Parts: sequence; structure tokens; C-alpha cells
Amino acid sequence: MNKRGLLAIFAHPDDESFRCGGTLALLARRGVRVQVLTATRGQAGSCGSPPFCTRDALPRVREHELGCACATLGIEPPILLDYEDGELAVLDEDEPVGQVLAVMRQVQPDVLLTWPPDGLSGHLDHCAVSRWTSVAFQQSLKTGLATPRALYHIAMPRSIQQFLGLRDLHAIPDEAVAVAVAVMSVWDQKLAAIRCHKTQLGEAPILSQPSERQEVFLGCEFFRRVEGRGGDDCLTEWERAT
Repeated sequence: MNKRGLLAIFAHPDDESFRCGGTLALLARRGVRVQVLTATRGQAGSCGSPPFCTRDALPRVREHELGCACATLGIEPPILLDYEDGELAVLDEDEPVGQVLAVMRQVQPDVLLTWPPDGLSGHLDHCAVSRWTSVAFQQSLKTGLATPRALYHIAMPRSIQQFLGLRDLHAIPDEAVAVAVAVMSVWDQKLAAIRCHKTQLGEAPILSQPSERQEVFLGCEFFRRVEGRGGDDCLTEWERAT
């Protein structure tokens, strides 16, 4: 692949590993430059059970966990903004949108990837980051600077939601999924990246489920192409090649 790369924009450390870590690892293996931009250091998250650190130390610990996960996935070191976890929805979006645009100019991605507008789970931080990314994409189209070819959202197909009984996650019709990436070939790598986020493992019920359910939930990653300029990108090329 000769595309410029993918910029994944998320709210918290660990967002990158659970729902798209396998795809990020596979794209990196194929020569795509994969960069993660994370808006917070996850300071409102769990310290672990039993605690791995104090509340004051949690932002530093989670920053380290994010670096561990990105290294494990074989992607670029993460770029971290310094917003307050849990407060993204109340920010004046002009400033964070400007931050996203600045990183886009730096990274020159072919694809933007983020949460859907409903945050998949309704998390307000996820929703805010999705909105920032969409606005930044539209502004890049108007200016012609650092213009990605496409914007994708993380997706949950309705068939998977219903099969696993995931009522807390918002699903889309299966036919609305643009790209489905089977990631069992990097299963161990993805799980290792998830385990880098040791403070948050107790917050992920799927990790205590039988292996068959884990593989259904984590073994394939789904994306919806919501905006684009036409032509192939590093994710549509992936879909065509598999």
C-alpha cells in the first residue's frame, strides 16, 4: 500500500485497542503509517481493582499504558492532548477542532477514524470527539489543506449486538457496514495491547466471558464510511484485497 496513513482520534487511552486494535496492527504490517490521537489521559477512569496506582498518579500511568498499547500494536507513538477526562462535551469545540486540524496537517492521513456520533455506547466524551473529527474533516475539505480521503466510524453490526445481547451498545444495520476486518491473525497482539491497559481491565466485562464470546466480540472489527472524496483509501483497499 502506498497511501499516506490513518489517524485514529479517540477520547481515552484504551479506546484504540478494544474496537480497532487488530485493524491498526494489520494496517501497520502492510506499510500504512498509523497514528493515534487521544484527547485525555483518562484521569476519570479506574485505578484498577485492587488499585495499581493512586488517583493522582493515574493520568501518568494511563499515558504509559497507551504508549505500551501502541508499541504492542506496532503503530506510531501516540499523540496526547491535555483535556480533562469527562469534560469534553462542555468544551468550546473551536479549540479542540483546531488541535485535530493541526495533527492532521502534521500526519497527512489518508483516512480519519473515530467513534460514531452516538459514541457507540453513548459516552459523552466519545460523542464529542466524533463531532470534533467530523467538523475538522469538513473544514479540511473547504481549505484543501491536509485533506483525508475518507472519514470512518467504528461500527457495531446489529447481528453481533443481538447475538451477544449487547443492549448498551448502539448498532447499525449490517448492510451499513463498509469494512469488516477479521483480526484473528493478530489475536494475541490485540489482546496484549488490551492488557497494556491494566488499570482498566476490570471495566471490560467481555474479558471475563468464555473465549467463544470474546472471539465474536473482539475477533472482527467493523467500520462505516461516512464521508469521503471518492476513490480508494487504506481501508477500502484492505476490503478489496481480502
